[in-house]
Amino acid sequence: MDLSYWELKNWFTDVDYTIVGSGIVGLHTALRLRERFPDSKILVLEKGMLPQGASTKNAGFACFGSLSEIIDDLKSHSEEEVVNLVQKRWKGLQLLRKRLGDDTIDFKPYGGYELFLNADENSYSECVGKLPFINEVLRPLFKTDVFAKEVDRFGFGGIQEYLIFNPFEAQIDTGNMMQALLKQAINENILILNQQTVTAYLDKGNNVEVALGNFNFTTKKLLFATNGFANGLTNGAVKPARAQVLITEPIKNLDIKGTFHLDRGYYYFRNIGNRILLGGGRNLDFQTETTTEFGQTEIVQKKLEQLLKEVILPNQDFEIAHRWSGIMGIGNSKNPIVSQLSDNVYCGVRLGGMGVAIGSLIGTELAELV
Repeated sequence: MDLSYWELKNWFTDVDYTIVGSGIVGLHTALRLRERFPDSKILVLEKGMLPQGASTKNAGFACFGSLSEIIDDLKSHSEEEVVNLVQKRWKGLQLLRKRLGDDTIDFKPYGGYELFLNADENSYSECVGKLPFINEVLRPLFKTDVFAKEVDRFGFGGIQEYLIFNPFEAQIDTGNMMQALLKQAINENILILNQQTVTAYLDKGNNVEVALGNFNFTTKKLLFATNGFANGLTNGAVKPARAQVLITEPIKNLDIKGTFHLDRGYYYFRNIGNRILLGGGRNLDFQTETTTEFGQTEIVQKKLEQLLKEVILPNQDFEIAHRWSGIMGIGNSKNPIVSQLSDNVYCGVRLGGMGVAIGSLIGTELAELV
């Protein structure tokens, strides 16, 4: 980069904290650092035109886990770990709502539903059978039952008799959310530079040298909030997971309101006004979807369209308006990684597809490590 004296002085000199990633985690990290260190110089570097991973590409679910996903998690995590994860997600949602306000993020507490295809008899039976136990496990957190059986009133096709309802779930507008976070950051004198890729860094003990291509600068502390792009940082503990999403054109007299999951959360849909947003399907081809490349595949898109036609909107005409993808960060454990990598380098990653719920908390925890 061929920078002027003014650019070097104002953006790259005497930097106290540099955060890589301007998504939910990165901006919450920056805002918490500003609260802790009011006079510090804080720089956020973002490799995309907009937050590159999933912060502006997700489905806008304010979710902390469907019943089948929680049951699934209990097969690979202890009961205490699962409860702690749900607690973190719930606490993160409250932090997000408190910081930005429900009106700003268009918070709609319609509740969440899980539906089961007729072919998913085993999963359905397991969930109905374990529902009282999961409610008992979560009662200390929510002081009441979280999950209940409800008869389908939406006219879905080819599904089991009951839906599982969760009154604590909600929708948000993640575009509004990220715009509000960016405005807050700018108002707090946090510097944000887009389309800047960190190519290398070196912790020198008293500061960190950061390379942006052929340009280097130093910062006292370096914090990574790159989630799905953190494979190299974490020696493979974080794997990228692409999520493909589509949205329909407006549908006349659409009677579907809420957030919906099926197949252990691998598919998810919601209304946005009178449109349906639907995403998921990476379980059809895990290998291909373990990627940091954006894009769509025929196998996933065909499945999403089939679900729309046969399950979600069985008696309605619809047209697809738009398709996109986002990159999540997952791993063998659902527990987020918030850790110190060296004397002056830190990371807050592996949000496990729950970035909207947990991102604000992870950003806050990352800032507290410094």
